[in-house]
Amino acid sequence: MQKRGFTSLPDTRLVNRGNKNLDLLFRNSIHSIRQLSRNEAEAKGFYRFLSNEKVSEEAIISNLSSNCRAACQGKFVVCIQDTTEINLSKHRNRIKKDSFIGTTNVKGDQGLGFMLHPSLVLDAHQGIPYGYADIKVWNRPMELRTKNEREINKLPITEKESYKWIEVSNNTKSALSDSVAGMVIIQDREGDIYEQFAVVPDLKTDLLIRARTNRTLTDKTKLFDCLSDQAAMGTYQIVVEARGKRSKRIANIEIRYREIEICKTARTSKDVSSTKKLHLIEAKEVGYSGSHAICWRLLTTIAVTELSIARMCIEWYSWRWTVEEVFKILKKEGYNIEASELEYASSIRKQSLMIMEVVIKLFLMRLAYAEPELSISADTCFNEEEQEFMEHQIIGLEGRTEKQKNPYSTKDLKRYAWVLARLGGWKGYESKRTPGITTLWIGLKYFKAAKEGWDTHRDVSTR
Repeated sequence: MQKRGFTSLPDTRLVNRGNKNLDLLFRNSIHSIRQLSRNEAEAKGFYRFLSNEKVSEEAIISNLSSNCRAACQGKFVVCIQDTTEINLSKHRNRIKKDSFIGTTNVKGDQGLGFMLHPSLVLDAHQGIPYGYADIKVWNRPMELRTKNEREINKLPITEKESYKWIEVSNNTKSALSDSVAGMVIIQDREGDIYEQFAVVPDLKTDLLIRARTNRTLTDKTKLFDCLSDQAAMGTYQIVVEARGKRSKRIANIEIRYREIEICKTARTSKDVSSTKKLHLIEAKEVGYSGSHAICWRLLTTIAVTELSIARMCIEWYSWRWTVEEVFKILKKEGYNIEASELEYASSIRKQSLMIMEVVIKLFLMRLAYAEPELSISADTCFNEEEQEFMEHQIIGLEGRTEKQKNPYSTKDLKRYAWVLARLGGWKGYESKRTPGITTLWIGLKYFKAAKEGWDTHRDVSTR
């Protein structure tokens, strides 16, 4: 996989500065420009890059999309969409109230910030992250009227905020159609919009969306009930991890599927077909009556004609957690962009996009380690000097037993993901869970500090 970064900006100097800033964000794992810069000149260069009008959001997104397109040439991919809110309300007395910021909820006197809605692209077979086909960035007005005041039910779909699902799907198609073998666009319940099923799919593009509405089908049955009399076509088990008051358990899941036909309602756009044939997949937990029982009802344009296809669609939908991890690292469990010291939301929006690109490298490291048969070059994330430094780190991090040795060869990204995981607190035993994104992110912070000490020692030793 090729190195990632800026390749196209109005000025070569901006390309070089942008790539240097991406490198600083990756190496330091913090949002604060003052803290990640080694001197005043470096900090000023970062500030100027973010405030430069030639470096627009559109230009950054275009570079991210270009990186993604180059990485997934000829592949079959899944494109996962979701929305996150960047809330800057704690800085409302300092941040400039311009056209790049607005309220983040209907009440308007609490939330202050903007929204991000990416299309994260993964390899459909191995889950390798290729980047972002598109990212929509927007903000609501400072004075946001209620849905009743806006008469939202009378607005065309193109004027509703929910149009983001269709818009980003169309932009994803435009970005990737000429590059990939095919794509499946995956969305949660908010993407369950009739117009999307009617206009987005084509010969290369399918949709896989969790059902939100208990529609009446063309045969007058209800969507959520139409599989109730059907015998299970297959079963599987998953481990449900403990979380909050929820205990760990083994969940037994039954799979059912069938072709259905949905129809538009009086509120649907007039210029779309009146009905649409889809396939419904139900993955439902049995033998458990708790409030967290699993029940996924997935609508898809994929022809689900056998159990293996249904199982594949369920697996793909379960990959939605990857985009949630992007948001987690962007926000409080990682870079904490909502604590930014920047005064202009336009700069925070640009920096958020750059951090999202950096997170792809963390995904690559985590995936490389979790999938032993996958071969990813260390050069995708670390230069020669950094690899040399980590070879010295390995000596101190390895334990006495073979189980605590780094088992990977040089030039393999897994070898250096092991180093970051150990620096991030992972114990090094293969019997334990593989290191996660947050562990690798913490390891990067320690890596940066240790590398600076190593550089200083080398400089002093050679004088």
